[in-house]
Amino acid sequence: MDPNNPLQQLLLRGLGTTSLVSERLRTVTQAWVRSGKLDPSQAPALVEDVLKALRGETPELEQQAERQLERNKDQLLQDLGLARQKELDELRGRIDRLERGQRQRSGAEGASDLDIPD
Repeated sequence: MDPNNPLQQLLLRGLGTTSLVSERLRTVTQAWVRSGKLDPSQAPALVEDVLKALRGETPELEQQAERQLERNKDQLLQDLGLARQKELDELRGRIDRLERGQRQRSGAEGASDLDIPD
């Protein structure tokens, strides 16, 4: 290991921290089992779920976080009075339909003006 390589140092510290968290989590769950706060059959699943979350192996948790982030973003935009892209696209579509209708009406009026009565 090269002590001057910050990437290696960071990686090793990350691994060490994960190991410490893992060991501490197992100790805590064992204490909860002994005190009756946690069912012995649930302890391994709890440890595994937390470790999966630490390793980033929980897509459902990530999806839930993404949904919450999206809701927070939408709320912030609303609080600031800014429109979302979807709202802008809807408004553009409405404007296009109104302009098309106006052109059609203008074209029909112009054509009727050109008609010469018999």
